[in-house]
Amino acid sequence: MFTGIVTDMGEVLSLRQQGDLRVRIGTGYDVSRIDIGASISCEGVCLTVVDLGSSPRNWFDVQISAETVSKTNIGRNGWHVGRRLNLERALKVGDELGGHIVSGHIDDVAEVVGMREEGDSLRVTFRAPEPLARFIAQKGSVALNGTSLTVNEVEGREFGINFIPHTRAVTTWGEVALGDFVNLEVDTMARYVARLQEWA
Repeated sequence: MFTGIVTDMGEVLSLRQQGDLRVRIGTGYDVSRIDIGASISCEGVCLTVVDLGSSPRNWFDVQISAETVSKTNIGRNGWHVGRRLNLERALKVGDELGGHIVSGHIDDVAEVVGMREEGDSLRVTFRAPEPLARFIAQKGSVALNGTSLTVNEVEGREFGINFIPHTRAVTTWGEVALGDFVNLEVDTMARYVARLQEWA
């Protein structure tokens, strides 16, 4: 489990197709404190560490299945060498829950369809896939590229998010562009409420 609070911006150092896709990610994390088999959220995708090292800089390797590639922006935007990634270590008991509960299991991708400056902030409009739109509510929570965010408004499949300067500075949201596909994980509570209503 994660909270959607990004704690590092990693960088894709290499990609190799070895049955599954193997990606090496540079990080500011102290890799001596990361175990093989640990889960790290990379752009919102919960991935397992399969190797790590510290030369010439701190790095860890993850193995990504074809299924995960097809459901995420790994396949849509195409991760490439030099691409920066939002990173978050798994939640520990006693950690501060600054965002909301995020599983790291991506539902699908949303597309950036609008951007405008609004004061010091950036208002970004996203278009969700039809089956997921009903789980996104005004003032509710959503995880996009691993970042816990509050929805400002919803109109059909489209929803808006305000990004304050701090968020843009410490995450990859400072690099967002029209047409980008972003990893979308809807709020788990919204999913359960919808499921209960089906049985009501």
